[in-house]
Amino acid sequence: MAPARKTPRKHSTPSSSRTGSSSRGQLATAPESSLFRLVNHRLEGNKVNYLETPNKGGTLQPSYLVFHYTAGRSSQSSIAWLTNPLAKASAHLVVGRDGTITQLAPFITKTWHAGVSHWDGLTGLNQHSIGIEMDNAGPLIAVGTKLTAWFGKSYPKSQAMFATHKLDTEPKWWHAFSEKQILIAVELAKILVSQYALKDILGHDDIAPDRKRDPGPAFPLDHIRALVIGRSQEEGDWYQVMASALNIRSGPGSEYDIVASPLTKGTKLLALEKQDRWTKVDVDPSALSSGQDLEGWVFNRYIESLDA
Repeated sequence: MAPARKTPRKHSTPSSSRTGSSSRGQLATAPESSLFRLVNHRLEGNKVNYLETPNKGGTLQPSYLVFHYTAGRSSQSSIAWLTNPLAKASAHLVVGRDGTITQLAPFITKTWHAGVSHWDGLTGLNQHSIGIEMDNAGPLIAVGTKLTAWFGKSYPKSQAMFATHKLDTEPKWWHAFSEKQILIAVELAKILVSQYALKDILGHDDIAPDRKRDPGPAFPLDHIRALVIGRSQEEGDWYQVMASALNIRSGPGSEYDIVASPLTKGTKLLALEKQDRWTKVDVDPSALSSGQDLEGWVFNRYIESLDA
C-alpha cells in the first residue's frame, strides 16, 4: 500500500522566478466565515438543511477536514445513498452545485467517509476528521463530442477540465465544480478550522492514495488550504503553460479583453486566485522580453502544476 504524505505538499518557487520582498502569493490565515454559524455542532445559514443519517458512530474529536467528490448523478441522489443504512457510508455535509448544504450528522459525531485511510501516523481517519462531500461526477470519458460519467449522464466540455491527477501520470477529463461550490467550500473550511482548531485541510486522495482520486484536480484544494490556513511567500502555487500559445485576459472568461501577447509553452505562472475553469496568474517576468510585471487570467485547461 502506498504511504500517505505526512504533511501537505509544499510549493517552491522556480529558479527563474522573481526574488525580493514582493507579497504576491502570501496569504494570511482567513477569519471565521461570515456566511454561517455553528450552534450545538450544527451548521446554520442560508440554504442549510439537516437530515440525520443512520450511518454514524461515536463521539468525534476532529483534527482534520477532508473533502470528497460524490461521483454521483446529483446531490439528492448522493444524500439518499448516504442516509441509506445499506450504504454503510456517510459524511457530515453534502454541498450541491447550487450551493445548498445538507448536514447529515453533528460535527462531533463520527461519520463513515474516509474508509481505510492513514495520515501523519494516524489510521482510520473517520475517527479524526470532518468529511465534506461535494456534488460532482468525478472523472469523465470522452464519447464523441460529449463527456460521459460512469452513471451515463453526459456533460459538455465547457463543464469539465482536462488534467492529470497528482497521483497519476496520464491526463483525463474531470467534471468541474461550480463557482458557488468553491465559494461555499472556502467558507465552510474557514468556520470549521476556526471552531475545531483543525490542523489541516486534506483530500480523500491524500489519506487513501492507493485507492481514491477525490476530490481530484478540478477542486482547488491547495488554494482553499492557503486561504484558510495560510502559507509563506515561498510556498506559492506555480504552474506552466502547456499550449503552444495561451491568451491572458483581464477577467475569468473569453469575453474579457486580451491584455498581452499570447504566453508561450513552458512559461511559468504564479497562481493568485484559482477558480474552477480560470486562474488569475502573475507571469514570471523572465519569460517576457520587457521584463514587465504582468497579471491576468488564463484558462485552466492549458496550464499544469509545477508541484513536485
